This record gives sequence, structure tokens and C-alpha cells, in this order.
Amino acid sequence: MTAPHFAAAARTRPGLTRVIIAASLGNAIEWFDFLVYGYFAVTIAKVFFPTGNETASLLLTLGTFGASYIVRPIGAIVIGAYTDRAGRRAGLTLSIMLMVIGTTLTAVTPGYATIGIAAPLLIFLARILQGFSVGGEFGSAVSFLAEQTRSRKGFVASWQWASTGITNFLASGFGIVLASLLSPAQLAGWGWRIPFLFGLLVGPAGLYIRRRLDETPEYVEIKPTATPIRDLLHHNPFEFVLAMGASAVSNSSAYIILYIPTYAIKELHLPQATGFTATLVGAVILGVASPLFGHLSDKFGRNGLLRATAWLCLLTTYPVFYLMVAFPSLATAMFAASWLSLVKAGYSGVLPSQLAELFPTAVRGIGVSLGFAIAVSIFGGFTPFVATSLIAVTGNKLSPSFYIMLTAALSLVALIFVRRGRYPKLAPQPAT
Repeated sequence: MTAPHFAAAARTRPGLTRVIIAASLGNAIEWFDFLVYGYFAVTIAKVFFPTGNETASLLLTLGTFGASYIVRPIGAIVIGAYTDRAGRRAGLTLSIMLMVIGTTLTAVTPGYATIGIAAPLLIFLARILQGFSVGGEFGSAVSFLAEQTRSRKGFVASWQWASTGITNFLASGFGIVLASLLSPAQLAGWGWRIPFLFGLLVGPAGLYIRRRLDETPEYVEIKPTATPIRDLLHHNPFEFVLAMGASAVSNSSAYIILYIPTYAIKELHLPQATGFTATLVGAVILGVASPLFGHLSDKFGRNGLLRATAWLCLLTTYPVFYLMVAFPSLATAMFAASWLSLVKAGYSGVLPSQLAELFPTAVRGIGVSLGFAIAVSIFGGFTPFVATSLIAVTGNKLSPSFYIMLTAALSLVALIFVRRGRYPKLAPQPAT
């Protein structure tokens, strides 16, 4: 696509603010349900996975949460390929429709005490549907946002994570209010359903907005490929591997922040509202700082910022966990969530545009979706499960930090190859 063609297409489209709001609102709605499930993991464990052992019950809940990530690569393949064949709007619309179905199941399913084994099975089905949906959501949304402009890709694509920060804020707010106003019995009986019902009510609004989106200027200038998966693996396999590696620490850090409310309750023996308050502050930082770092990447380059924040994650995660364990309080939990969210904002605010630039337009949807989804499945969704298991096995409350440090090191290696370009360059992927 030539620059004049791109400029002409851009002039006929609505302003970037409207586009960002439209795409980010849908993303925020989809992620709200995922975050609420994680924040209320302790309560959901009692409702749907009752056992005689609290740790076993929590592990079953977190395992179900993680199981939804097994299907994310499948969702990435189906929806990501559909996004490249049928368009960005079509992929975004399909993903949010499936998410609404999963949210409905979660919101209305009775507990184990009412319908027995059918309760956890229905919750498991809901998580699978949502995992499938979100598997294709990231690549579709990143492609849609990054293809709106040439000069501000970093800023525009960063709203993929800024909207997650906004979602974190809403989910944490629900957690604080419900944990403060309701008794444990009320929270387990019906209170935990309120945020899910809220997500269900606003879902149709996101669906309506996405169906009214226009295609991106870049996409309308190409002839879509009929075989996006084959073309990706044939022409861009090394970029695909690097996308997975670069996404590792973004995912592990996201879900270790999600794990903080559970960590505060189970390991630090703090009130439930403490963890929610800490993540609420972290959510504000993530929502505000992500676009800032995205903007900086447009001016100073992406790879340097990514490597710097990956190093910060590697070097500071252990001290942050040590501080929480040595001085368990609301103040230290807030500091931990705030610092980890700031570092994550620096990394994840830049990552979407870096991933988008790894792939040509014709396979960008499947490339970003599948690369990120596999990284989520390996390094993200099971992070709370791994963290809880590490503590149970080792007895060391600091052990979750080692996992985050490992993923930071993996991402640093991938970023070095991205910066140096020292991987085989195959022929450009044809737009046929």
C-alpha cells in the first residue's frame, strides 16, 4: 500500500479517538469477566468446588481458570484466521458474541449445593467459551488499532492494555465494595454474581459498537489470503516464535497482579478488601501509563523500552514480594501492585505495536493472535495456579517471584533477536 493511498483512506475515516473508544470498550467488556473470576477465586472455590481442604478447593478453581487458556490457541487459530479472511470488524464481533454466552453461563449457574456436579461442569464450559473468544480477541483488536495510523501505532495500539487497566479498576472496585458491605455468607450466596451480571448487561453495547466499525485503511488495500495459517507458518515462522517469546513476561506479570488479592488472603492473612484496594491502585496506573509508554515508543523506538522494562521486571520482582511477606499490610500490598503495574505498563503498553510490526497485513490477525495466545497458555493463565502450587510445595512465600523472573529472561532473549534481526528472513507473504 502506498503512502498516498493510506493517507486518502485515513481522511475518510472517523477520528482516532472514536476508533480507540470503540475498540477498547469491547476489549474492556471481554476482559472484565476474566478479571472478576480471578479476584473472586476464593469465594467461587467455596460455591462451585467445595472440598475438605481449602487449598485443594482453591487449586481446582484456579485450575479451571487456567484450563480456559488451553483453548486460547484454538480460538486464536479460528478467530485470528477469520479476522484475516473476513476483516477486523468481523473478528471483533465474533469474539464478543462468544464472550457474552460464557458470561451468561457464569452469572446464572447455581452452586454445587443446588445442582451438584453439574455446577462445576457448567462453569468449566463457560471458561472454555471465554478462553476461545479471548484467544482471537487480542490479535484482532491489535491489528485493528495498529492499522489506523502509521505515525502513532504505539500510542493507538497501547489502548489494548490501557482498556485492561480500566477493566481492572472496575473489577477491583466491585471487589472492594462487595467485600466491605457484604458478609462472607452473603458474598458466597449471591454477592459474587453482581459483577458478572454487570458484565452481562453491558455486553450488548459492546457488540453494537463493534458491528458499526469500519475496516482499517491497511486491510482494505490488500487482497485477503484464503489460507492465513499456512501462509503464516510458511513465510513468517520466526516472527511467530519471537512473538511468543516477547509476550511471555507481559502475560505472567498480568496474572501475578491478578493473583495479588488471593495471595493477600491466603498467604499474608490480610482482609479481602486489602488485595482489591491494592489492585485498584495498580489498575489506575496501568490504565494511565500504558498510553504514555506507547506514545514514547512512537518517538524513541519500541525495542529499547521493552528491554528496559523487562530488565526492571527481572531485577525487582523478588524484592517486591519480599517486602509484602516481611511487612504484610495494605501499604506494602498497594506498593507491590503499583510497582508491578507500572513496570507492566511500560512493557505491555509498547508490546502490541511491536507485535503488529512483526507481521505483514495479510497474516497480522493470525500472527499476533496465535503468538500471543500460545504465550498466554504457557506463561499466563496458569500463573495463579503455578504460584499457589510453588508455595504449597516449597513452603516459600517468595517462590512466585522466581516464575516471573524466568519469563522476563525469556522475553529479553526474544527481544534481542527482534532488535538485531538475526533470524532468517523469508520471502514476503503474498496477499493472495
